[in-house]
Amino acid sequence: MAKFITEFKEFAMKGNVIDMAVGVIIGAAFGKIVSSLVDDIIMPLIGVVTGGMNFTDYKFVIQKAVLDGQEVIKPEVTMNWGAWVQTIVDFLIVAFCIFVAIKFINNLRRKKDTEPEPAPAPAPEPTKEELLLTEIRDLLRQQQQNKN
Repeated sequence: MAKFITEFKEFAMKGNVIDMAVGVIIGAAFGKIVSSLVDDIIMPLIGVVTGGMNFTDYKFVIQKAVLDGQEVIKPEVTMNWGAWVQTIVDFLIVAFCIFVAIKFINNLRRKKDTEPEPAPAPAPEPTKEELLLTEIRDLLRQQQQNKN
């Protein structure tokens, strides 16, 4: 059991799992924003353009409800095609928003990639000690070559 918990901790603490969790949370919040955009702004405009139509109310009644006075014995069975249309509109708007966001991020990356990198700083001049050591090394090499 301890090994299982240790493995789970290792899995849960990996960067990609945490990134995914953050993405899911942001995605849920983004979904709420888009749903509100669709429900509160876009669909009322579409309703005005289409003469007050509210898609979510449209349905095909497959079987009518069975009533006994005011009491519902058997509820009606419907295909809620209006809610389906609403969901498709939500999806298209979410897909469009994600497309625009990714396009914006890619443009930022392209601009960053096309900026020229600054030229590397020139190598510093050798110090007097380095020049002296280089000269000594060269003399030692030359003596070694003369012996051979």
